[in-house]
Amino acid sequence: MSTPAPLRRGWTTGACATAATRAALLRLWGGDWPETVSITLPRGERPVFDVAHRAEGPGWAEAGIVKDAGDDPDVTHGALIVARVHEAAGGVSFRAGEGVGIVTKPGLPVPPGEPAINPVPRAMMEEAVVEIAADLARAPDVEITISVPGGAALAERTWNPRLGITGGISILGTTGIVRPFSCAAWIASIHRGVDVARAAGLSHVAGCTGATSERVVQALHRLPDHAMLDMGDFAGGLLKYLVKHPVPRVTIGGGIGKITKLAQGAVDLHSARSQVDFAALATLSGVADIAGANTALEAARLAPDLGQRVAEAALARLSERFGNAADGSRIAFDVVVIDRGGAVLGRAS
Repeated sequence: MSTPAPLRRGWTTGACATAATRAALLRLWGGDWPETVSITLPRGERPVFDVAHRAEGPGWAEAGIVKDAGDDPDVTHGALIVARVHEAAGGVSFRAGEGVGIVTKPGLPVPPGEPAINPVPRAMMEEAVVEIAADLARAPDVEITISVPGGAALAERTWNPRLGITGGISILGTTGIVRPFSCAAWIASIHRGVDVARAAGLSHVAGCTGATSERVVQALHRLPDHAMLDMGDFAGGLLKYLVKHPVPRVTIGGGIGKITKLAQGAVDLHSARSQVDFAALATLSGVADIAGANTALEAARLAPDLGQRVAEAALARLSERFGNAADGSRIAFDVVVIDRGGAVLGRAS
């Protein structure tokens, strides 16, 4: 059997914006347009980017880099990340151009009213400005406008609308590297969702395993959109963060299979990384035939009250393991178990 080829990594929007900034500055300050440009990432790597777009006018120059996310299923893969630079007094400043969002809610790494360009990409671009200015004997005073043509449409496929980022995507990245199928970006978005909810003063949030359970839970509790945290399979990513950054009440919702795994102690609910223990489920239900079931939904048909029992077991597990926050407060959990059609099979609080 042949060994599968390793997945190809890619580059963040922040890395692409930095490369575009560097290319545009080299042109603005008197050089020729580069065909390629190299930048230094936070961990010292020096990738090389092809310059895909060039434009200039009186006092400004702009360059664009096509984002390559490698083998990661990133919505911004193939997007053109454009940086326009022109000299302006007062150091380095940033503006949002077409397709780059504006922050409107507190709790994110940049304050409301600012372009959604995260701190590490800002620092990378500032370092590029300082380095090139020193090499060319220029003052490091420039305004950088980052644009992403089509970014507003791309943002609708991200968590930005729920986080209060309007008008486009965010310029992101802490290392400059996109690692294929990494859960890090998803978990980081969960954490930012908690931050926004806390900054808004919400006392009740919800994490759900999918769109159906989210719709049911939001309707049951009449929660606003920014109270709904995109937990998915990453229950641990949400719950561990909540212990350190608590919200008084947390509802967890999902299908019976996912919530069964949570009740049995799993916090990564992906089917490749945790499985339902049907023997334990038989013991919980008191129905021996469940031990031979193929799915949790099949088990629920064998024991009509199983959804309620699972909800209660999951509540007990959550309360014991995550109910005591680091600041000494208590987190009150409740659990909603649904079937595939969205019918509630059990609730516990």
